[in-house]
Amino acid sequence: MAERLAPDTKIQGTEFNISDFWSWGFSDVLTNSLRGVFAEFLVGSTLDVLHQPRIEWDAYDLMYKEKKIEVKSAAYIQSWHEGQYSKISFGIEAKRAYNYETRTYTTEPIRNANLYVFCLLYEKDANLIDVLNTEQWHFYIVQTTVLNTLFPLQKRISLSTLEKVTQPVAFTEIKETIDLAINQ
Repeated sequence: MAERLAPDTKIQGTEFNISDFWSWGFSDVLTNSLRGVFAEFLVGSTLDVLHQPRIEWDAYDLMYKEKKIEVKSAAYIQSWHEGQYSKISFGIEAKRAYNYETRTYTTEPIRNANLYVFCLLYEKDANLIDVLNTEQWHFYIVQTTVLNTLFPLQKRISLSTLEKVTQPVAFTEIKETIDLAINQ
């Protein structure tokens, strides 16, 4: 497992440190891939589970109270926004998990997490959107057993369908809502 880098870690042979690289390469947090990682960070921060660096292709995104959590994100406006809003849906497809110890994949695809957190950056004004503002996010928390029961073979779930299963919570309510879901 990788060690967590300090922001002032020097890049040998240059005048730069790793935070210079991060700032240069990862400042557009509105891009699909970075917004997703940022959503994982937001959820992980409220659960206080950011002690280890993120594993890119793990079978789930976060571990909290011995429960595996999958974090998905979506936004109406993308960094390449051209006036049309994106249709909101989230991936819920069952997948084969990679085992880092045996370097093999599981044989059967399943939903590997116990809980899903669907994160929606809901601001629709391109002049106001701010990925770093937690008040512009909604979080939908669903147990995997619910997804498996209601949508066993479905690969994606739309926002309208998701809202029939659960209601959004604010950033400040994530931990409490996850704790309730875990204890049900």
